[in-house]
Amino acid sequence: MNRTRVGIIGGGPAGLLLGHLLDRAGIANVVLESRTRAYVEHRQRAGILEQNTVDVLRECGAGARMDREGLVHEGIELRFDRRSHRVDFPGLTGGRTVMVYAQTEVVKDLVALRAGPLLFEAEALAADPDAGVIRYRHRGAEHELACELIVACDGFHGIGRASMPSVTTYQRDYPFAWLGILASVPPSCEELIYAHHEHGFALHSMRSPSVSRLYLQVDPDDHLGNWPDERIWDELDTRFAVDGDWRLERGPITDRSITPMRSFVAEPMRSGRLFLAGDAAHIVPPTGAKGLNLAVADVTLLARAIISGDERLLAGYSEAALRRVWRAEHFSAWMTAMFHRDHGQDPFEHRLQLAQLRYTAASDAAMTSLAENYVGLPFQ
Repeated sequence: MNRTRVGIIGGGPAGLLLGHLLDRAGIANVVLESRTRAYVEHRQRAGILEQNTVDVLRECGAGARMDREGLVHEGIELRFDRRSHRVDFPGLTGGRTVMVYAQTEVVKDLVALRAGPLLFEAEALAADPDAGVIRYRHRGAEHELACELIVACDGFHGIGRASMPSVTTYQRDYPFAWLGILASVPPSCEELIYAHHEHGFALHSMRSPSVSRLYLQVDPDDHLGNWPDERIWDELDTRFAVDGDWRLERGPITDRSITPMRSFVAEPMRSGRLFLAGDAAHIVPPTGAKGLNLAVADVTLLARAIISGDERLLAGYSEAALRRVWRAEHFSAWMTAMFHRDHGQDPFEHRLQLAQLRYTAASDAAMTSLAENYVGLPFQ
């Protein structure tokens, strides 16, 4: 292989979905992934699919197992002041919902459907946006792949963005991180719980009817050795506490990690023949459940432009994608600021934070805005 129409760097959900959409339209493409197949299919990432993502996967024939095994959620629960407040998605958005279906499963489904070349352990070394050439290493040898277009879906640390001759970046680093766990225990709730507590934020999510996914706000320089199982469960109990008989179920913790939080955007998302998509161009804090969904929005928009053959759509890709990116950045930053405790904040800021939470829970307009952004604004 030394030539293709579209060279895709990165075999995560964005790169695989783009390749699948192009395959279905008869457009030749090659996907290069630096990691092994086992690693790609098992790395833990986002698990909330907004309505747009669900629709895209169904429409392109990648949604059958998702519809069998995914968990449709019609709302989320907000907890603060030891009280619970439900956000009704269908009632506030005209019937739209979200789906709990892990990114690992989306990747497995797309790998199984892959028709064109997919090279694992193929490390992209450089991408030339003018010549349309990807230089990569595979099986101990270096190769070149000539492309009409290159799409970098290779994440925040990939070579795609670094290959852009001129890019402006915007970034915010947050003064906290998430300690995330997987636990072999049925979820203690039917819908996700977002909890604000004086100790910090907590989130109760799930991966399946028998596996729970939970998060605690911790300091960015904290480490896992400070968090034995009992301390994790005790702190989750404290932060989720409400008046009433609700109980957090405990079980064996099978995986844990600490993830720093940042917001990041690179502009533009195109240079010559090179396009950026997903985490290569933008990062959002996970509070708004937007990372994977933004990546799907990017490649759906790009696939339509490539398949149409309309250069005007390709030329407008960056501007169109960035409009959605900045909307999601704002929503994610807003959710993060509303629920997390910055322990360096003064009492005045904390009272403002509580006022925002109480207003959001009491106002139909505020609830509608939260719900519309969470389930995903419709594609234009």
